[in-house]
Amino acid sequence: MVRLIGYFFGIGTALALLVAAGVAIYIGDLAKDLPDYEVLSKYEPPVTTRVHASDGALMAEYARERRLFLPIKAVPDRVKAAFLSAEDKNFYSHPGIDVMGLTRAFVANLRGGRPQGASTITQQVAKNFLLSNERTYDRKIKEAILAFRIEQAYSKDRIFELYLNEIFFGFGAYGIAGAALTYFDKSVNELTISEAAYLAALPKGPSNYHPFKYTDRAIERRNYVIGQMEANGYISAQEAAQAASLPLGVTPRRGGTYLFSGEYFTEEVRREIIDRYGVDALYEGGLSVRTTIVPSMQQIARKALQHGLMRYDTLRGYRGPASRIQISGDWGEALAGADGLYDVPEWEVAVVLESADEGITVGLQPKREVSGEIAPERKRGFVAVDDMKWAMRYVRDGKRLKAKSPTEVFSAGDVIFVEGKQGEEGRYDLRQPPEIEGGMVAMDPHTGRVLAMVGGFSFAESEFNRATQAYRQPGSAFKPVVYAAALDNGYTPASVILDAPISIQSGGQLWEPKNYGGGFAGPSTLRLGIERSRNLMTVRLAKDMGMKMVAEYAERFGLYDKLPQVLAMALGSGETTVMRMAGAYSIMANGGKAIKPSLIDRIQDRYGKTIFKHDERICEGCVSTSWVNQQEPELIDNREQVLDPMTAYQITSMMEGVVKRGTAVTVSELKRPIAGKTGTTNDEKDAWFVGYTPNLVVGLYVGYDTPKPMGHGATGGGLAAPVFKEFMAKVLEGTRPVDFRVPEGMNLIAINRKTGMQAIESGPDVIMEAFKPGTGPADSYSVIGMEDIAAQERAKAISPQANRAITGGAGGLY
Repeated sequence: MVRLIGYFFGIGTALALLVAAGVAIYIGDLAKDLPDYEVLSKYEPPVTTRVHASDGALMAEYARERRLFLPIKAVPDRVKAAFLSAEDKNFYSHPGIDVMGLTRAFVANLRGGRPQGASTITQQVAKNFLLSNERTYDRKIKEAILAFRIEQAYSKDRIFELYLNEIFFGFGAYGIAGAALTYFDKSVNELTISEAAYLAALPKGPSNYHPFKYTDRAIERRNYVIGQMEANGYISAQEAAQAASLPLGVTPRRGGTYLFSGEYFTEEVRREIIDRYGVDALYEGGLSVRTTIVPSMQQIARKALQHGLMRYDTLRGYRGPASRIQISGDWGEALAGADGLYDVPEWEVAVVLESADEGITVGLQPKREVSGEIAPERKRGFVAVDDMKWAMRYVRDGKRLKAKSPTEVFSAGDVIFVEGKQGEEGRYDLRQPPEIEGGMVAMDPHTGRVLAMVGGFSFAESEFNRATQAYRQPGSAFKPVVYAAALDNGYTPASVILDAPISIQSGGQLWEPKNYGGGFAGPSTLRLGIERSRNLMTVRLAKDMGMKMVAEYAERFGLYDKLPQVLAMALGSGETTVMRMAGAYSIMANGGKAIKPSLIDRIQDRYGKTIFKHDERICEGCVSTSWVNQQEPELIDNREQVLDPMTAYQITSMMEGVVKRGTAVTVSELKRPIAGKTGTTNDEKDAWFVGYTPNLVVGLYVGYDTPKPMGHGATGGGLAAPVFKEFMAKVLEGTRPVDFRVPEGMNLIAINRKTGMQAIESGPDVIMEAFKPGTGPADSYSVIGMEDIAAQERAKAISPQANRAITGGAGGLY
């Protein structure tokens, strides 16, 4: 019997050895094809790029996987405890595989209780980083082998760190930091026990524990995690009971852009980052971008431009509803699908329920719950006829009509926009998105930093950025470049040019520019020419010094890459952008230094290394490690001097006259030193104003996207300058006026601003004019352009056709 037992024992041992050998060979064969776990040491997950305003406020986030990498040391203990309790309570004691956990899960599953997984955190790291999600025994064995190897190569904290930053939580969120922001709009440090437990419950199956679709199931799973935290000694029974009694409290964070009113700016930054580093760097690189935008100034700019566009648009009457819906039954359901303007939050979408002589009764678009469901409340309001008088002039079938009652204009089912009246509950003003558009830029002239930028009335309505992408004719707003070129090359503000008709042969055709409004003033100073925006004087000046010179300065100022050297360009017929115009005026405002307009101050990579910096000034002494009585370090300004500082002051002084006495006199109501120039193009298709104080340049235009006449009198002084004035009034409120700095060596001499001659006594036309050393008022009266008159007189005698062309003909740009 003993021999028989020994015989079977021997056979059993042999079989066991054969099985063990077979298993060893099988495992060894699987181990040959295992991926290299050392790649974990170079782990660089796709990380969210974050864009910040100049004050640090978050503007936007860009990511394919919404993830922010968080070192394990920055994860609070209660958050670690939640995940350990939910996923792997023995993590810090097992060697990669939890045998006790495997046994416990096996027994629990056999008994038919809550299904339990047996994968450790280390195994999940192996699966998520190195293996596929296929459910096979081969994959599980590979996972176990890799788990052992990973445990030998990396510390427990490093493995836990990899896990917490890689896992998917649903709602597009990856990693614990991204999940905290996505679900609760909080940093990880701010998570409560209840919130941490819910996030720890999600990796098992985010869609199974959706906070709104499966709320009860989500609460049950969260409470299970809370119970495990109590059982493992991480929290007390009282803390567990309190946490389990709370609702989920999920408040999803709105993705994309966060800074209200900064949508155009943010999109421009997004495009620039892609141009610099590519799409992957933006959506996976974890860049930290600090922009130049000043949020308070941005909101003021947005409001000022919107007010200007609405002011013009309402004078043209009401164009009809945005759309129509059926209001029989629940009008709220139908209205909920109507598109609003999310970046004009003051406006609400409404539907006309009833139209009467006294006004219209409207139903307001119902709000949506956090879950996305339409709120049950149906709110109504009233727009009195006195609050929509402008709409009594309306357009229908291309005809402009006048109405006596709202019943002629509005019908039940019309979808419109309204804005609540302040202090009057239930009362609203009628609103209409303007057809007219525009762009606006505010810039620091000393650095080129763009402090505010508005690309149109509403980004929700049109993403086309009219501040950077719209190429428009600047009209007379270009003239300061012509005058600056002249002042830089021997002319003075008191030089006299003939303001009279001029005929120019160009390309076999006769061109005859005209002043805005017709008429001419005869011999006038350069100062008067720019103050009154005289086209004829500007053309003569450009002709006298040569368009080659004008083109050189326009390109030097960054307005054009290559300006055609034809005289019409002197009147601003070459297309450029608002951004370029603001940059050019910055040169005149800062004393002649070249600047590079920039929306970004600096960019850092995911490790905090600065990879781009706008400020290119050099400071060699700034890197000293200690103080040894050396001289204080100085920042070296290496910007190119593209305009004589004295010339810059002269053209600034002349443009102060535009504000005090000229085409932008409305701006003088600010009672501050401001220089600027209006611009109005042919047929009033565009209206411009670009102006500045010593420390702020603002440029803007107003016009239709497809250029068409805006109507007689729609000038830069009437449309664009009031927008500038509204913006500056708010931005400069509470600050003291600052004068433009007079360069050292410049001579201020009293002259008659009309004749340009030195003034002997005071009078209404006497001003202090700025002259460079060695220059001054002319000793004798001479007029640039008199030779043109003599030539034209000869032409009259020779050609009747030329005579007709001189006395009549087309105008130029104003």
